[in-house]
Order: sequence, then C-alpha cells, then structure tokens
Amino acid sequence: MKKILPFVLSAALIASLFSCSGKSDKKEAAAPAEKKNNILNVMIEVEVESLDPQQATDGTSFEVIADYTDGLKQMAADGSVIDALCADETVSDDGMTYTFKIRDDANWSNGQPVTAADFVFGWRRAADPATASEYAYMMSDIGQIKNAAAIEAGQMPAEQLGVTALDEKTLKVQLEVPVSYFDQLLYFPTFYPVNEEFYKKCGDTYATSADTVLSNGAFMLTDYQPAANNFTLVKNPKYYNADKVSLDGLNYQVIKDSQQALMSYQNGDLDIIQLAGDQVDQIKGDPEFKSVGAGYLWYISPNVATSSELANLNMRYALTHALDRQTIVDSVVKDGSTAAFASVPNELAYNHGKDFTPNQTEFADYCAFDKNKALDYYNKAKAELGKDSFSFEMIVDDTEIQQNVAAVIKEELESTLPGMTISLRVEPKKQRVQDMQDGAFTLGLTRWGPDYADPMTYLGMWVTNNSNNYGLWSNAEYDALIEECTTGDLCTDLDGRWAAMKKAEGIVMKEAVIFPLYQQANADMIKSNVTGIEFHPVALNRVYKNTVKK
Repeated sequence: MKKILPFVLSAALIASLFSCSGKSDKKEAAAPAEKKNNILNVMIEVEVESLDPQQATDGTSFEVIADYTDGLKQMAADGSVIDALCADETVSDDGMTYTFKIRDDANWSNGQPVTAADFVFGWRRAADPATASEYAYMMSDIGQIKNAAAIEAGQMPAEQLGVTALDEKTLKVQLEVPVSYFDQLLYFPTFYPVNEEFYKKCGDTYATSADTVLSNGAFMLTDYQPAANNFTLVKNPKYYNADKVSLDGLNYQVIKDSQQALMSYQNGDLDIIQLAGDQVDQIKGDPEFKSVGAGYLWYISPNVATSSELANLNMRYALTHALDRQTIVDSVVKDGSTAAFASVPNELAYNHGKDFTPNQTEFADYCAFDKNKALDYYNKAKAELGKDSFSFEMIVDDTEIQQNVAAVIKEELESTLPGMTISLRVEPKKQRVQDMQDGAFTLGLTRWGPDYADPMTYLGMWVTNNSNNYGLWSNAEYDALIEECTTGDLCTDLDGRWAAMKKAEGIVMKEAVIFPLYQQANADMIKSNVTGIEFHPVALNRVYKNTVKK
C-alpha cells in the first residue's frame, strides 16, 4: 500500500470538475513533493455506512464526514465547544433565537462560498420525512427547532422549518423552547451544511463517491466506493484554517481482524490501530499503547414487541441477571472497558459538578450479575409462559471482538438458565443496524455513542416510536417525563430536569428494556512520531485537524 499510495493520490487528484464532482484542480490540491509521505494511515473496524451527513448514523461515518466537512461549531481538544464556520453568534434574551454569522473565508472545494442557505438546505433535508433521516429527531425532540416536529410528522412542508438565511452569510435559527446545550449539537454531522446546487446535480448519486461530495473542511475525499475497504483523503488547500493543518492526508483501511491489524502496524503500514482481547495483555507495556475512553455503551436490546417471551418482565430479569459483565470486560474485551449497569454511562454529563451516573450500583435490584436471582426470575417466567425451554436468536456485528463477546454471552445464558438456547446471527454492521431498525430481530447486541454531553442523548432513545427504540418498548409515564424535560416547564429548570431524567432512567432499568454490558474503551497503538489526534467520547470520537506526523 505504501508503494502505490502516491500514485493513487495523484491519479485521483487530476480529475477535473465534471458533473457534480467537488474536486479542486490538481495544482491546488497536490501536496508538496517533500511531504508525500506525510499521510496518516488509520485503521477502522467497520466499513463506512454513509457519507450523507443527514443520513449517516454510525461513528465511523461521522468521523470520515467530519474529516472533510465543518459545521457551525467544533470541539476543542478539551471537549469544549468552539467556533468552526461560525464567525459570530448572538442569542436572544429568551434563549429561543440564535443568529450566526458565517466566516467570509469559508468555501466549498468547488470554489463556491459556504452560505447560510447551505445550512438551511441541509437542516431542512434532515427534518424532511422524504430524507428518512434516523437523526431527524435531533432537529425536533433534541434541538427543538421551530416546526421540526410537525414537519417530521408530515404536517408541514420542510420550508416551514425555523431556519432562515437573512443574507448570504447570516443564519437565523428559531427554537420552540430554550435548549441549554444547543451549541453542542452544532458540531454533529446532522447539522452540517449541504450545497443545494451541487446536491441537485448529483441526484441519487449524492454522497456515494468522492466525486459526489463537497468539502469545506480540513481534508478532501479523493477516492471512495460504498463499503470500500480502503480510501483516502488529502489536505484541502481552500480550508480556512489550512495553514494549521499539518497532515497531507489520511488513508483509511478497514481491518476487522485485530491480529492482521497488529501485523500491519508492526510492518509500518498503519499509524493507529485498535487492539482486542489477548493482544492487549501482550502490548500493555509498549510506550505506543494507549487506552482511550470511546464513549460507547454496549448493550443487548430485547425486542419486547415481537417476542411474547421477551415481553415477559421476569424473562428479561432472568437474562440480565445471568450476564457476568465483569468477566466480559476482564477476559474478553481487555481494552480498559468497564462493566455497565445503567442506561447512561458515567463521566458523560454533570450538574453542579455531580455526575449523572456517579456509580454503577444504583440499579442493582434490576441489573446485576446474580445467578440465584437469575434462576428465580427464570422459574417465574417459565411458570407464567407455560414452557420449560426457550430459544432466542441474537444478531451480532461481524467484527472479531463482538463475535467473541457474543460467544461468552451465549455461554453465560445457556449455562445459568437450563433449557435456554441462544443462537447467533453474524451480520455486517450495516445489515445488523437495518434489521434492528426494521424490528427483524429478537435480541440485538448493539451500542450507542453519545451525540452530545447530556443524559437525553441516551434517554431519548426509548421514547415511543423513536427510530432508535429498537425493542419497540412504550411507556406513557416515561414519555411524559421526557416531554417535560424537552418541551415542558422543566426545560429551563436544570435541577428539576435532572431529577426527572433520573426518574425516567429508573423506569427504563426497572422495565429491563436494556441489558447494559460495558462502557467501551479503545486499546490503541499509535506510532511515536504521531501526535495531536484528538479523542472525544461524544459525537466525533477522533479528530485529525491538529495531528502531526513527524
């Protein structure tokens, strides 16, 4: 790969601007000759699912989209919110109207300026039911943008969304209610701008190749095909902060086998990889090893709507109490991940300095490893269901580590609960997510990464009919609590909102609609000549704008 990379980059860069191609001309885009090897080689475990900022749903896709696209805001190295394309921001006294000035030097890679109209078009796409965005609720339930809920319900046209281009560089945003964390949402890809003229030229091919995306960010995509195992980006010379971007580009490689990844790293073909399982024990003393909190919560989602057996609360209690989470993190994952017994991870959100999840013991009555309790609940479920044996299928990602985790889960459940059979259906992540969204599963081993630093990024998932409520659970009291926190009186009462969200989490845990497993950490190997990769547990897990490869 190292031998052919310069040729690949050069070939990609000589493409002229045809059709909807977003490439710059080769003279501007080409890296200086003396820096051709200043490419960061990055391992990812799964393929990119989508390059469409309003349709992407997974962390890998978000990372790549953010490589070449900026929104109004971005995260600093310490996780705080700072300006990106925003040059100035004003907020009305009632907290319901935001006015953003867009940088004069913000441009797309085809030479057109980034305008307020680009944000209007992108945000309308997100809210429009025709887009079928899984993250549309970020506009309504979370962002509370005026009329977003009605638009998503098909009751209003997307043109009624509360975003307006006052002039070429001035964007006005109107909210239904004040949202204390609104600025945090603006570095999330769903809120990225889209150039309408370019989008319409591309039509159905938009965001399916390097030629059908535009860049306004630090890098530009040079080659990509759907489900590609290898693709590259180069530095964007038209980026407003280009003089502060050290790397000449990024080369991504999809490697699902951790041993293969380690071999490639040791051969010098990769600069950053993720280790798994026994490899961590072997490498822990290496100065290039680093354990980084990834923010993801891994859990099992039971489909309570389509399985009468999983609709039984005692059966769900039996399953969650039979899971030895500590063994999973200590003996299988081994990357610094920690056992989880709550639906909101710790160290995510704070109020007056207090962690929303101060410990992992508050829901021990509903979620703990206890074989005796598991058997007791199991016997009650058998009596209620009139059966002595049960068979459940669990869908699992096709990555090595998740197949290993699933194998242990299968063994734990079958050995603790006599007559229990767990079959595993291994699928590529994209298919697994689709099946869960379609309700075509019984048990799903899945994860959720926080989109912003507030408990609602997790708690919003279990609202009735939320697109990420995979298990199709519904509870009127829960819905009412969440509504109070988002559109009711509590949206401006921070302490009252905090207490209501904690009560809502208690309902989720008491109803056992999630079997938490572990909070993920990434066991990374990073070459000693590489510095400045920013790791974040929220929204964008890795950012390379300030990365240096010496």
